[in-house]
Amino acid sequence: MRAFSQLLDDLTYTRSRNAKLRLIGDYLKAAPDPDRGIALAALTGEIDIPSVKPSVIRALAEERIDPVLYRLSRDFVGDSAETLSLLWDDAPDGRPMIDDGEYRLGEAVATLQAASRSDAPAILAEMLSHLDPSGRYALIKVATGALRVGVSARLAKQALADAFGLEVDAVEEVWHALSPPYEELFAWAEGRSEPPDVANMPVFRPFMLAHPLEDDKKIDLSQYAAEWKWDGIRVQLVRAGGETRLYSRTGDDIGASFPDVLEAFEHDGVIDGELLVRGQEQGGRAGSFNALQQRLGRKVVSKKLRESNPAFVRLYDLLIEGKEDLRELGWEERRARLEKFIGRLPEDRFDLSDIVEADSLDALDALREEARDTGVEGLMLKRRDSRYVAGRRVGLWYKWKRDPLNADCVLMYAQRGSGKRSSYFSDYTFGCWTEEGELLPVGKAYFGFTDEELKWLDRFVRRNTINRFGPVREVEKALVLEVAFDSIHESKRHKSGLAMRFPRISRIREDKPVEEADTIAALRKLTS
Repeated sequence: MRAFSQLLDDLTYTRSRNAKLRLIGDYLKAAPDPDRGIALAALTGEIDIPSVKPSVIRALAEERIDPVLYRLSRDFVGDSAETLSLLWDDAPDGRPMIDDGEYRLGEAVATLQAASRSDAPAILAEMLSHLDPSGRYALIKVATGALRVGVSARLAKQALADAFGLEVDAVEEVWHALSPPYEELFAWAEGRSEPPDVANMPVFRPFMLAHPLEDDKKIDLSQYAAEWKWDGIRVQLVRAGGETRLYSRTGDDIGASFPDVLEAFEHDGVIDGELLVRGQEQGGRAGSFNALQQRLGRKVVSKKLRESNPAFVRLYDLLIEGKEDLRELGWEERRARLEKFIGRLPEDRFDLSDIVEADSLDALDALREEARDTGVEGLMLKRRDSRYVAGRRVGLWYKWKRDPLNADCVLMYAQRGSGKRSSYFSDYTFGCWTEEGELLPVGKAYFGFTDEELKWLDRFVRRNTINRFGPVREVEKALVLEVAFDSIHESKRHKSGLAMRFPRISRIREDKPVEEADTIAALRKLTS
């Protein structure tokens, strides 16, 4: 456990991406099985310990620590795991488990995974009592799945690939066929076995991504095809070995939320597209992202929800047809194959993303802005001869998103962030005025500002707090924030009746009186 807890400490205080890659790689090469596999699973969010939830941690804290002391300390520190790890008493015999090797990371996780809900708290408490603060912090974070050390799943896989001389895309290709502690993955990485065979498994393939067109507006448009960039979520639908899976862009399996889509895809292959729902008020056309959100993350989707928000996939690309891998073909060839392939799929669950015809970038620009009200985020430009390659490759695909909308909103509430921001109030809820002069929340944002602006906003929150609701601070309604967002939709889930898409703080408006902030009525005119 000591080596892993040291790794977490080092990652927390390391900003350099290359340094993080080296730290993880060195750990993975030095640690034994199954510890390194469990560590890799923790860094990529693949650890599941059903018997240990945040409520268990809170209960343990209340049993061992004065509630007032814990609450005040938690409020100051900003992180439950760190607070508990520092305040927890050592074992009565003073025997640190971390020194005598009684528990390793893999053994600790396996023990907790095997424990019942009734036994897990006592087992976890015993472990914590024989660990030092660093070890306690690491164990709590792993057990609750709340590891936040500035490492994405992709970065962890890149570190593995770099450490053992593999291609990260090759690791991605087999990742979803494996499970912790990934002993077959490390056997392949160390040259002790062949790559895992995933030919008949519905595994995730890395997406091809695009550069912003603003990076290069001198392209020869005749060499590119333009198509709409729809306002849903990019997905990959895979069928192999009699099983179908639906993956998000990050490789998460989201099929449980969209069984109607899974049931409709019965042909072996891999397709790339946009997951959308048909809006009841749009005459069967694609509904808003807010409508799609009603289904995202649900483990069980009721018949009523399936009927009110029917999901479908708008197809962009065909990666594999049957057992034939098409990714080495050019875009035009793949598009021709896709246009034939879609004829085999149910029309109510699949359609084709249209090609946009225009003879110049200026003409495309005009179409891009006109399309704001049709559920479109912008345009994609794809080089006609481009192979389907993972990641972003210069000159192949470009994304040209609509210019963001803007609104002047009043800061209402703030909450501390997590990880490196746990000491700062960095999550901001803001609102706009009703006709009656009431301020209602319209969104929440936690990025868009610089480090210096974050410090300024944190000081403002601390000096202007007028009420507290647990971790939330209500502030004096005295500051206007200019908020940029991609779109705004009607929403029954919010008191204002509106929900913003991708809001971010674009400017602090110290110069503007709060009375001059925007109104709900003005925002409603921007809804799509």
